[in-house]
Amino acid sequence: MSRVCQITGKKVISGNNVSHSKRRTRRKFYPNLFVKKFYLPEEDRWITLKVSAAGIRLINKKGLGAALREAKAKGYIDKY
Repeated sequence: MSRVCQITGKKVISGNNVSHSKRRTRRKFYPNLFVKKFYLPEEDRWITLKVSAAGIRLINKKGLGAALREAKAKGYIDKY
């Protein structure tokens, strides 16, 4: 499974490791992802999402239903 948040769309980005001598080598920055189950009361069922820490905070703020509709509109998730 890919390392992409299903709510915010955060994914792996690349950058540089910079040593003491300022020599640069490529590296990856990974999002802070969790596999978490949420209860969806509209459909009376549990869903499992791969979501970042920012995505969990967004779900707490807006609610699960609104966050899922927004993620589907932006194309981060196709079905849930």
